[in-house]
Amino acid sequence: MLKGISPLLSPELLKVLAEMGHGDELVIGDGNFPATTMGKRCLRCDGHGANELLDAILSLLPLDDFVDAPVTLMEVVPGSMPDGEPPIWERFRKTVGKHEPQAKIGFEERFAFYERSRKAFATVQTGEGALYACVILKKGVIRQP
Repeated sequence: MLKGISPLLSPELLKVLAEMGHGDELVIGDGNFPATTMGKRCLRCDGHGANELLDAILSLLPLDDFVDAPVTLMEVVPGSMPDGEPPIWERFRKTVGKHEPQAKIGFEERFAFYERSRKAFATVQTGEGALYACVILKKGVIRQP
């Protein structure tokens, strides 16, 4: 364990975050997301929720401010959420706003989200049980003062 770094961030995940470059993407998948089939790097974070990992990751990872929406959520499939938007999305909005208040959140159709996930630098498989709790983050740069 290290000072100032969330214990949710494993050594392997810290290494992946450090290796990512500007424009690389990281997928946080919920417990139903087919993370292992998506790409070359799948990190397991079973037992942890997607929003808690999002919070820990955004404490270290800058978001890309060269794109309109550096955070992307999977669009709800019509008819799959009769009560409207997934409740976890509001938690995601608050977490993103806490770390990067100017960052916008975009949405991508389910199969386009999967295709984009296949090209991501890495995928983090969480144990999140909430539906539509999948997020793509586009890494930005850290500007020197």
